[in-house]
Amino acid sequence: MLKKIPVQQVELGMFIQSLEGSWLSHPFWKTKFVLNEPAELAALRGSGVPEVWIDLSKGLAPAAVAPVALAPAAVAAVATAPQPVPSPLPAPAPVSLGEELARAGELVNRSRQAVMDLFGEARMGRAIDAEQCLPLVEDVTASVERNPSALISLARLKTKDNYTYMHSVAVCALMVALARQLGLSTQTVREAGLAGLLHDVGKMMMPLEVLNKPGQLSDAEFSTMRTHPVQGYQALKAGGAVPQSTLDVCLHHHEKMDGSGYPEKLVGEQISLMARMGAVCDVYDAITSNRPYKTAWDPAGSIQRMAQWQGHFDPAVFQAFVKSIGIFPVGTLVKLHSGRLAVVIEQNPAKLVAPVVRVFFSTKSKLPIPVQLLDLAAPGCSDKILGRELAQDWGFTHLAELWAKPAVRG
Repeated sequence: MLKKIPVQQVELGMFIQSLEGSWLSHPFWKTKFVLNEPAELAALRGSGVPEVWIDLSKGLAPAAVAPVALAPAAVAAVATAPQPVPSPLPAPAPVSLGEELARAGELVNRSRQAVMDLFGEARMGRAIDAEQCLPLVEDVTASVERNPSALISLARLKTKDNYTYMHSVAVCALMVALARQLGLSTQTVREAGLAGLLHDVGKMMMPLEVLNKPGQLSDAEFSTMRTHPVQGYQALKAGGAVPQSTLDVCLHHHEKMDGSGYPEKLVGEQISLMARMGAVCDVYDAITSNRPYKTAWDPAGSIQRMAQWQGHFDPAVFQAFVKSIGIFPVGTLVKLHSGRLAVVIEQNPAKLVAPVVRVFFSTKSKLPIPVQLLDLAAPGCSDKILGRELAQDWGFTHLAELWAKPAVRG
């Protein structure tokens, strides 16, 4: 049973179902939770939110608890603090890739449907409710915090048919990982995730025959596609209650540092940090994914190519991005000094050139060998990566089966 009450009647132990007003006006990213902490209660009472909905079946009713007295100074301190303030949620404990893959797989399936529904509303001309994206952004953020490679790698395995939807999920995860690498605040990390999730919503206003065309676009069709940032920006703005950073990334994720991008040909510092982040994440996922008109590039090769595109990306942002996903991202096929081939299955953040790999093939005998897990950064390990290899050159078609299975260390 739901009940709306004034915010000053809210007490510890109540289950907050929703808060009245824009989600930007309150200090919580989560919208459904039990209010347990006095600091959260003080933040809510000092936020300016007039009323909240509580769920009486999941928490205490107004008459079930004695009022909790908060000192006026505590409420005033919260009210005058910069808003919004992130909810004080502890970060999930890091886990291995194998441990996170199952949860990430379920999240990929849920998020695909959520984005399809969201973008479907946009295609029908309905207002976009950014608030309904927040639980998905929270789930993506939690997965990235547990292990950044799991969700990012799985989202890269999108098909041509679901590219548009899964691209948004992948860029959401990449933006979260990059924001964390840059040391941005908890609030900004989540805003980065939301911006990544909604950056391409303007593509829903594109003609389907252009959006899904299997071949090269004509000049006229490309001109049409280049309108998607502006159309997405307008749609998000019309929906209201969207952070400025999300609007900015939607409008400017195709800008380039040298001014050759679109739609406004911004140069250098004219492009916000969040939009510069969006540009890197958008391009990386696009070129590492199978699309209607091109086959995916391998992850490590994509990093190398992007590094050579002078004037495209902010060098500092791009360097942080490489650190967030690795020089040899999960799924990369590499050749070792020993002459064996291996696929990268885990990063060693302290030593990006020495990831954990799964060895499975000998280039000397040209035959498969017993699969072996090898931590190239482990003390006593004498093997090292000579370089990346292309799976198609060796006829490998199922590398994902090697990196996507749990890693059992011997």
